[in-house]
Amino acid sequence: MEGWAHLPGMKPLASLILAMALCLGGAARGACDEVLIAVAANFARPAEALAERFESKTGHTVRLATGSTGALYAQIRHGAPFDVFLAADQARPAALVDDGFAEADSLRTYAIGRLVLVSSRQGSDDPLARLEARDVTRLALANADLAPYGRAAEQVLTRLDTDLPPHQMIRGQNIAQTLVTFSTGNADLAFIARSQLDLVRPAAAHPIPSGWHDPIRQDAVLLTRGSGNPAAEAWMDFLTSPAAAQVLHNHGYGDGE
Repeated sequence: MEGWAHLPGMKPLASLILAMALCLGGAARGACDEVLIAVAANFARPAEALAERFESKTGHTVRLATGSTGALYAQIRHGAPFDVFLAADQARPAALVDDGFAEADSLRTYAIGRLVLVSSRQGSDDPLARLEARDVTRLALANADLAPYGRAAEQVLTRLDTDLPPHQMIRGQNIAQTLVTFSTGNADLAFIARSQLDLVRPAAAHPIPSGWHDPIRQDAVLLTRGSGNPAAEAWMDFLTSPAAAQVLHNHGYGDGE
């Protein structure tokens, strides 16, 4: 169980597992109106806002565990007691369905990420114009082999026919690491998620048109452990509600439709 994602505000993991085991039995299961959700790191803040609305609307309790999609996926496969998985991609939720860890009919796209190019250079031109002119010291972006936002960024570079030398490219393992690279001054241009804009104060930002890269689709799935949990099933329904769509819009995401 070492290395499992941090569960903010939760009881020690051993107590959590015991409590959930008790909830799985007979009539007690029907009284368990708590849902434990594994959330991709890029979606942590929107998930908190969604949880607040969901709890107010339904009376159910939400517990969130955040981490990289890859790490959460591995934890689920090793028995982590999550009910729902909100991933940053489509591949891992689908793999969980294929391998019997999740319910096939629950698989859905809950959000579509947006990409933005930001600049730290005060008084500079538009970041996209700078990139096209190769007026950049270092460009930060996520690793295309690991992160959907990285694949999208590489597709934008290909579209612009911008081929920077390796020493000018800093590739983080995920979009959160890319944000850290930019915010600490180690890159003067960066492709970040639009949902991260309120976490930094770039000198300039240029939203990337959605047609310039493949959609950054983020899928949710009800895990086998969550099947039959009223709170988990209500959460999955809530993800497609107008209230959820408004939260997604406010945080810079599309609603998956």
